[in-house]
Amino acid sequence: MLKTKATALAALSFLLCQCAMNSSSAGGPPNMGGPTVEERSAAIASEATGDFYYGRRYYIQKTRFWGYLRSPRQSADRAKLVIFREDQKLNPDRLPENGPPGQSYGFDQNFEYRIRGNYTGETAYDPNSNQILPVFLLSGYDVIDRNPGWLFSPADHYNPISVTLLPR
Repeated sequence: MLKTKATALAALSFLLCQCAMNSSSAGGPPNMGGPTVEERSAAIASEATGDFYYGRRYYIQKTRFWGYLRSPRQSADRAKLVIFREDQKLNPDRLPENGPPGQSYGFDQNFEYRIRGNYTGETAYDPNSNQILPVFLLSGYDVIDRNPGWLFSPADHYNPISVTLLPR
């Protein structure tokens, strides 16, 4: 009887955790602001195209991924979380982690960029987020927007110490 209750409890816990992880506001209430879904969709549909990616910096303390990249006119739901290889160009916020505000690694959280370079075909492990991610060889970038708002949904919640922004 005790074993049956333990199994039922374990199954219930697993299901509840899955629901929480798949919630559009995983980690808390919406806190990123931004346009309506319709405005964002229209902006993506009319984006410039070319030999580049749109990138959104996603900074989480102690992680080594850079952020999400997507092709022009592609929904953020198809974006890939990447680790930059910086042989040709340093990433935009390559600064000390303990520098003064605005002059430290991660100062550009949620900035939107036009990113140039290519996927290497390699993957790398980020131990602090426990993810194996594609490697992108960065060759250049331009800041597009310093405050674009939500990434995947208006319900997005950013937490600087936990990965909460995931494609749905």
